[in-house]
Amino acid sequence: MLAHRQFKDLHALARRAARRPGDADDLVQQAILAALEAGRTDLAAPETRRWLAGVIRNRAAFDARTAARRGKRERAWADSIPGEPTRATEKRPDPALSSLSPALRVTALLALSGHTRQEIGWLLNLSDDALRQRISQLKKVLANVERPHAPDPDGALAFGRIRRALLGPARRRDAFLASHDPDGHLFVVSRSRIPALRQQTRG
Repeated sequence: MLAHRQFKDLHALARRAARRPGDADDLVQQAILAALEAGRTDLAAPETRRWLAGVIRNRAAFDARTAARRGKRERAWADSIPGEPTRATEKRPDPALSSLSPALRVTALLALSGHTRQEIGWLLNLSDDALRQRISQLKKVLANVERPHAPDPDGALAFGRIRRALLGPARRRDAFLASHDPDGHLFVVSRSRIPALRQQTRG
C-alpha cells in the first residue's frame, strides 16, 4: 500500500497541474477510479504511480484545452485522454457499481481492492467523518439496487448454500460487503475495530 507521503505527493502533483485549486481532488479521484477500473489495484507499484501521475497531467491538460471550447466538450471526451486505459483493456464493471456516482464508485472499488480505511481517506482527501458518511451513503444506495435474478452457476460448489450462509454476516451492522472466493470461502468486508485492519476474512 502507498505511504502517507506518496498520497501527499499525488495530491501535490494534482494541485500543480489543476487549473483551479478546487479541481485537484477531482483529478486524483478520477485517476484512481481509472486505475482501479483498469485492474491496477496495487497503487504502491512504481509503474502504477507513474501511470497515475500521467493520467493526472493528461487530464489537467485536457481540461485546460477544452475550457476554451466548451461547445466541443462532449465530442472531445470521446477521444479521452492519452494514457487512459482503452476500451479493449478495461474490465466489464459490475452493473451495481456502474450505477454509482464516481465518488461512490471509487470508494467501493478502493475497499474491494483491499485498501484500508486510512488509505482511502488519504487517497480521496476525506476526513474520517466525511468517509463514514460516504460509506453510509454507499451502503444505502447498494441496498436499493435491483439485481436481476440469476440461476445458480454450474460447478461443484453449493452456491445456494453459500448465498444463504452469507445472509447472516451481510446483515451485521458493521458489514460493508459479503461474498466468497472461487473456492467457496466466505469473506466479509467490514469496518474493523482495529484501525489498521479493514477486511475481515472468514473461511
